[in-house]
Amino acid sequence: MDKLDLVGIGIGPFNLSLAAQLDDVRDVKYAFLEQKAEFAWHPDMMLPGVELQTSFLKDLVTLTNPTSKWSFLSYMVSQKRMLDFMNADFAAVPRREFAAYLKWVADHLGGLVFNNAVREVEFDGNDFQVRSDNGTYVARNLAIGIGKPAFVPGWARHLPVEKCFHTSQAKSRLPDLHGKRVAVIGGGQSGAELVEYLLGGNDGNVEEVLWLSRRDNFEPLDDTPFVNEYFTPGYADIFARLHDSRKQELMSRQKLASDGASLSTLKSIYQLIYRQRYLDEGNVIARLLPQREVFQVQHDGEDFRIAARNGLNQDVEFFHVDALILATGYETALPEFMAPLRPRLEECVSGAYRLDADFRACWDGPADRSIFVQNAGRIDLGIFEPQLSLMAWRSAKIVNALMGQNVFDLDQNRPIVDWVADGTHVADGAVVQAWG
Repeated sequence: MDKLDLVGIGIGPFNLSLAAQLDDVRDVKYAFLEQKAEFAWHPDMMLPGVELQTSFLKDLVTLTNPTSKWSFLSYMVSQKRMLDFMNADFAAVPRREFAAYLKWVADHLGGLVFNNAVREVEFDGNDFQVRSDNGTYVARNLAIGIGKPAFVPGWARHLPVEKCFHTSQAKSRLPDLHGKRVAVIGGGQSGAELVEYLLGGNDGNVEEVLWLSRRDNFEPLDDTPFVNEYFTPGYADIFARLHDSRKQELMSRQKLASDGASLSTLKSIYQLIYRQRYLDEGNVIARLLPQREVFQVQHDGEDFRIAARNGLNQDVEFFHVDALILATGYETALPEFMAPLRPRLEECVSGAYRLDADFRACWDGPADRSIFVQNAGRIDLGIFEPQLSLMAWRSAKIVNALMGQNVFDLDQNRPIVDWVADGTHVADGAVVQAWG
């Protein structure tokens, strides 16, 4: 097998974006490997009516390569429904539509190899040896984009999986909840979508829905223009240069810029509860429980007994349900196939990869051999990194770093927000001391 310039491991949206960008680059050899038989973007979270939380223009390529044949608009034209899509005037694109676009790209783009799990990656001193079910690939560089494993809290790891499951399994498991008391744990978008779905009577009515969250309230995603400046290359470049402690502080304050529920979903939940309370004979099946931190769950063979601390008055409260849905997000972890390289990687505080501004893992190997990692740099690079918002820009940065030249023009206009002053407005140490 010929030596490749790049082997991508995993084919989710982020590595798919990288592959789509590379499709327009000459004289580069690559392959992207995926263990699944075909492309699928969170199929068990595609509930009816769920919407994309970002613009369709933030697709695989458009931000940096708008003439690419792999854009969302190219997909709409190929499906002969561009005008219908425009006339529909969606406030937000249905997530199923965007998933269909991603699969269309994956089905037509070259260089993608499905049904081929990677088992081990080693470095022989010169190149990466990527051992997969279909053989060994030799590559100068890697691009890891396998997604993140579901985060299961410690108190849930002993619970029976047939009655306690993560949102990543939701769609196939929801029909089992008919007539049950259900607790949804987590106040972000995935938790909100599940609460909306259950209150809407889908798959048959549940008896009761409890929505528990550690957050102060059920708060919306902040999608206002100036907050969206966090999701721009100008801010991303500045953030990457900050000290670790400052990064942590900023990310805690920016939580709702990336991790709130959409306003439309919260409105829908409120309206469903209103109808139940005032129009449906007072049949309210929802209990909304913010500021509750679950710390223990017991299962006696019949139901679950949830112990949660109330953040307002510090009381310990108990709730009984028949099933639990964990809307607890995902965690960054080093995949098993990277175990041979673990001693050579510099770990960040998350216990996985430390990344530089070009999305390269910091390691002790040769400077011209890179391990690019996608969706693992939130701590090092900012809140945009796990989101779709800048994936085309990130892919373009990776291509430029891979090729050692500016294949894509990533120069930006001066940001709308002056995040830092230019050199003419920064006081030197003597001036600061004099002003005191």
